[in-house]
Amino acid sequence: MPATNAHGQQVGDVVPAWSARPWPSPVRLAGRYVVLEPLAVAHAADLHAALCGPDDLPLWTYRPTDPPVDVPAMEAYVEEHLAAPGVETFVLVPVGSTAQGIVSLMRIEPAHGQVEIAGVLYSRALQRTRAATEAVHLTMRHAFDELGYRRFEWKCDSLNEPSRRAAERLGFTYEGRFRHHMVTKGRNRDTDWFSVTDAEWPAVRTEHERWLDPANFDAAGGQLTRLRVPPRAP
Repeated sequence: MPATNAHGQQVGDVVPAWSARPWPSPVRLAGRYVVLEPLAVAHAADLHAALCGPDDLPLWTYRPTDPPVDVPAMEAYVEEHLAAPGVETFVLVPVGSTAQGIVSLMRIEPAHGQVEIAGVLYSRALQRTRAATEAVHLTMRHAFDELGYRRFEWKCDSLNEPSRRAAERLGFTYEGRFRHHMVTKGRNRDTDWFSVTDAEWPAVRTEHERWLDPANFDAAGGQLTRLRVPPRAP
């Protein structure tokens, strides 16, 4: 039951010893299958090769821009990311490979302990791999366990069904749809919101770690059990 103040009004629970959280400055996040490094212009050639081939146009459908046409254009694209205020972007490098995608942290609000993972862009080779799952896990672990954030958000175009399924698979809770939220490439975008809170994170983390364990995969790399985050109580 919510607390009540001296005026008889319901108020939220006290957050014990709360103080503003650190800003998620660029760091290297290393996992078993993938390494996240701060994005740099030096990654442009590998990113262009991984994300901008003739069969890669579908990767850019729900993004605000079309794929860069060549390496210099990718360099400019990277520089735009690096210049964006309040955004920290990582490049994803699977172990034994080259850069295969990017993710950003944005809507960073240290005073409230809130951060959003955004701009997730995986190459076709990276999609549906252990490295892809671990990349999100590493950003969540960094936010919750290392920086002490309270809320980790995921948003996507409501028509981007693969992104919706990914959020639910990874343990995010659907919170609702922001209608007429954006105009992207001249088209309306309704945006679906998902989140994980610090209270939910321990169960999510445990299930991520169980699924990512090498023992969960056969000799051919196939998963033995699916990722199943326990449902939250209403």
